[in-house]
Amino acid sequence: MERFWESKSLDEMNQAEWESICDGCAKCCLHKFIDDDSVTEAESTAHIQAGEVIHFTNIACDLLNTKTCSCTQYARRTEFVPDCVKLTRENLKEIFFMPPSCSYRRLHEGRGLPSWHPLLNRGKKTAMHKAGMSVRGKTVPESDADLDNFEDYIAIWPLEDLE
Repeated sequence: MERFWESKSLDEMNQAEWESICDGCAKCCLHKFIDDDSVTEAESTAHIQAGEVIHFTNIACDLLNTKTCSCTQYARRTEFVPDCVKLTRENLKEIFFMPPSCSYRRLHEGRGLPSWHPLLNRGKKTAMHKAGMSVRGKTVPESDADLDNFEDYIAIWPLEDLE
């Protein structure tokens, strides 16, 4: 198999190559929040202020199949979840909301793909799941979560990056 990600930048990849960079961990499908005492009601943001920290939770989007770690409505996800961010070449530079293990983020930062990435494992997610780098078995569906108490669901594991 050609290791195109080693010879092409993310900007140079065709659509199929771009899509294959996603490791399928589903950490991007977790609810995240920025602790900001000046905000009284939850709202989306496209940026982070200096000194702010993103908190990942173990609350997963209801569209996520947590066994396969894939969206059940991938092609139409932004219709069903308007706040769902579709990662593109254009918005890649604002990936503050992606975990350090995100393969797009890793390539953007010059760190290469991790050894557990499906492209390095015959297209299979098994190594990723075994390494504990996916959300499999670690989440609560948003429909079952008490969204008024987000802080009760803060999770550290989404920030782990083994390599």
